[in-house]
Amino acid sequence: MYRAMQRLLPQDIRAATFGNRRWRGLDPDQVYAYLDRIADELERLAREAITAKTETERLRQALRQGHCRHTLRSTNGRWPR
Repeated sequence: MYRAMQRLLPQDIRAATFGNRRWRGLDPDQVYAYLDRIADELERLAREAITAKTETERLRQALRQGHCRHTLRSTNGRWPR
Protein backbone atom coordinates (compact mmCIF):
# COMPACT_ATOMS: atom_id res chain seq x y z
CA MET A 1 0.00 0.00 0.00
CA TYR A 2 2.68 2.58 0.96
CA ARG A 3 5.65 3.14 -1.29
CA ALA A 4 8.62 4.59 0.54
CA MET A 5 10.10 7.86 -0.74
CA GLN A 6 7.26 8.53 -3.19
CA ARG A 7 4.57 11.19 -2.95
CA LEU A 8 1.18 10.08 -1.73
CA LEU A 9 -1.37 10.79 -4.43
CA PRO A 10 -5.17 10.94 -4.16
CA GLN A 11 -5.51 7.87 -6.36
CA ASP A 12 -3.20 5.99 -3.98
CA ILE A 13 -5.53 6.78 -1.10
CA ARG A 14 -8.61 5.77 -3.07
CA ALA A 15 -6.98 2.51 -4.17
CA ALA A 16 -5.95 1.53 -0.63
CA THR A 17 -7.25 -1.81 0.59
CA PHE A 18 -7.08 -3.37 4.02
CA GLY A 19 -7.24 -6.95 5.16
CA ASN A 20 -10.08 -7.88 7.53
CA ARG A 21 -7.70 -9.01 10.24
CA ARG A 22 -6.00 -5.62 10.49
CA TRP A 23 -9.20 -3.60 10.66
CA ARG A 24 -11.35 -5.96 12.67
CA GLY A 25 -13.97 -3.97 14.53
CA LEU A 26 -14.01 -1.06 12.05
CA ASP A 27 -16.72 -0.52 9.48
CA PRO A 28 -15.06 -0.79 6.06
CA ASP A 29 -17.58 1.65 4.54
CA GLN A 30 -16.62 4.28 7.11
CA VAL A 31 -12.91 3.67 6.52
CA TYR A 32 -13.25 4.05 2.75
CA ALA A 33 -15.50 7.11 3.10
CA TYR A 34 -12.84 8.70 5.29
CA LEU A 35 -10.12 7.83 2.79
CA ASP A 36 -12.22 9.49 0.06
CA ARG A 37 -12.41 12.66 2.16
CA ILE A 38 -8.65 12.61 2.64
CA ALA A 39 -8.10 12.12 -1.10
CA ASP A 40 -10.45 15.02 -1.90
CA GLU A 41 -8.58 17.27 0.51
CA LEU A 42 -5.23 16.21 -0.95
CA GLU A 43 -6.48 17.07 -4.44
CA ARG A 44 -7.67 20.49 -3.23
CA LEU A 45 -4.33 21.23 -1.58
CA ALA A 46 -2.45 20.14 -4.69
CA ARG A 47 -4.54 22.52 -6.82
CA GLU A 48 -3.88 25.37 -4.37
CA ALA A 49 -0.15 24.63 -4.42
CA ILE A 50 -0.09 24.73 -8.22
CA THR A 51 -1.98 28.03 -8.22
CA ALA A 52 0.39 29.53 -5.65
CA LYS A 53 3.44 28.31 -7.55
CA THR A 54 2.11 29.78 -10.80
CA GLU A 55 1.36 33.12 -9.16
CA THR A 56 4.76 33.21 -7.49
CA GLU A 57 6.48 32.59 -10.80
CA ARG A 58 4.37 35.28 -12.49
CA LEU A 59 5.33 37.80 -9.82
CA ARG A 60 8.99 36.75 -9.95
CA GLN A 61 9.07 37.28 -13.71
CA ALA A 62 7.35 40.66 -13.38
CA LEU A 63 9.90 41.77 -10.79
CA ARG A 64 12.78 40.63 -13.00
CA GLN A 65 11.38 42.62 -15.89
CA GLY A 66 10.78 45.69 -13.73
CA HIS A 67 7.00 45.72 -14.23
CA CYS A 68 6.24 45.87 -10.51
CA ARG A 69 8.54 48.73 -9.58
CA HIS A 70 5.60 51.12 -9.12
CA THR A 71 4.08 48.84 -6.48
CA LEU A 72 7.16 49.27 -4.27
CA ARG A 73 6.75 53.01 -3.74
CA SER A 74 6.32 54.29 -0.24
CA THR A 75 4.07 57.13 0.88
CA ASN A 76 7.09 58.82 2.50
CA GLY A 77 8.56 59.63 -0.93
CA ARG A 78 11.78 57.69 -0.40
CA TRP A 79 11.21 55.49 -3.44
CA PRO A 80 11.77 56.87 -6.92
CA ARG A 81 8.67 57.78 -8.86
